[in-house]
Amino acid sequence: MKILVTGGAGYIGNFLVRKLLAEGYQVTIIDSFQYGTSAILDLVNHPKFHVTEKDIRNIEKSDIQDTEFIFHLAAVSGLPACRKDTYTAQTVNVDATRKLVKLLSPDQIIIYASTTSLYGSSGKKRDEKSTPEPLSQYSQTKYQAEKIIMEHHSSVSLRFATLFGVSACMRTDLLVNNFVYRALTDRSLVVFDPLSVRTYLHLKDAISAYLLVLRLISKMKGNIYNVGTNSLNFSKLDLARHIQNLIDCEVYQSHLTDIDKRNFIISYDRINSLGFKSIVSLDDGIKELIKLYSFYRPDENRDV
Repeated sequence: MKILVTGGAGYIGNFLVRKLLAEGYQVTIIDSFQYGTSAILDLVNHPKFHVTEKDIRNIEKSDIQDTEFIFHLAAVSGLPACRKDTYTAQTVNVDATRKLVKLLSPDQIIIYASTTSLYGSSGKKRDEKSTPEPLSQYSQTKYQAEKIIMEHHSSVSLRFATLFGVSACMRTDLLVNNFVYRALTDRSLVVFDPLSVRTYLHLKDAISAYLLVLRLISKMKGNIYNVGTNSLNFSKLDLARHIQNLIDCEVYQSHLTDIDKRNFIISYDRINSLGFKSIVSLDDGIKELIKLYSFYRPDENRDV
């Protein structure tokens, strides 16, 4: 089977590519390498690994015509990056997705990396039947793209919880990753909207969800799935306390609101009913990040 991963050198993508190659698939990535090539250099000599350096906005039929599965991860990710360049966020997240879907043949299967952030800040329990209420440009563009994806018959959208964990293309802007870094370097955490609830998932478990789609595609195609675990719905203050239990730091609760307004409890019953289970706990993820930050210094061009 031939698989294409857009954004294959990114935080999630390079991890997914490794797992797909380990499963024996032929894997091609399309990536602009905005954040460098180091995450995939060790894969260059793999006989089943192929690389196309290209901005996703310039994708052509020839890039996808021999591919059975497309994992569409290429995006401007996160509120800060989208606010910094609203034009690129729109053209990459929405316009390029529309172009990609138009190039697909009916039998090609596309799996989209969506986000639970599109549920907004209602404070209520949300499942796949809940009406999205995207507040930021990031969540709005991801929701627009998801609707485009789901117009294609053979499609699956995975609405991921906020990811955490170590990757060869590291992101320190993700909330857990960022809190651990701040706790270690500043010895303090300032928590905005401390009682707002978010939901988290380790990167390894996100990859397991992608592999689940490959195994159960006939059952899952045409549907949207929240991807995470019911046990990792935590308030931001709960998250800070978990970190404080492992790192000597102060936690300050701010009365100011967070620019990134999110507050919801997510139900993961639909994907759990298919056998999906998360393995990595929040505390194990924090310990992994502590080990990383003992020697790793974020790239200021990418991370905060």
